[in-house]
Amino acid sequence: MAELNTDSGGDKGGKVRSKKQNSKVDLTAMVDLAFLLITFFMLTTSLSKPQAMSLGLPDKDPKDKTEDLKVDENRTMTIILGDNDQLTFYMGLIYNPIAGPKKIAYGKDGIRKELLKRKKEVAAYTAAKGRPDQGMIVIIKPSKKSNYKNVVDILDEMAINAIPTYTIVNDFLPEEEKLLEGK
Repeated sequence: MAELNTDSGGDKGGKVRSKKQNSKVDLTAMVDLAFLLITFFMLTTSLSKPQAMSLGLPDKDPKDKTEDLKVDENRTMTIILGDNDQLTFYMGLIYNPIAGPKKIAYGKDGIRKELLKRKKEVAAYTAAKGRPDQGMIVIIKPSKKSNYKNVVDILDEMAINAIPTYTIVNDFLPEEEKLLEGK
């Protein structure tokens, strides 16, 4: 950059003083580079994807007239999700339960402990019958009073305890509705 000296030429004490120049740095190129880098890293970075548990449910066809599959009641556990983070479980049929019905809470001291205990009992039962490859079947019945968190929590328990066969059903028997009401 050229600069024009506008000094009047007068002598000011005989000393020659150097003129201090203002230093100016052009930051336009650095700002451009910063935006290019930000854009590059935003486009190339993969954001963390939400993790989801796969849940395969069969389609319900009203024209399908297949009969329900009969399973051994000694292998079946029914879990009814209620309100206030409480659930009720029983083994077998509601008319003739093998164990329960019993109100229990979520967590490691609640349903997880029961699932592990019942899973061992079912494994011993199926081994005695000569069918060790058959495991426990869990029927999950969320009520209208339960919330989404309860359903997710019980599905987490199924994954933690490695329960291979479970289903979500919303059909309640009259006896199960009485259980929910506390009668």
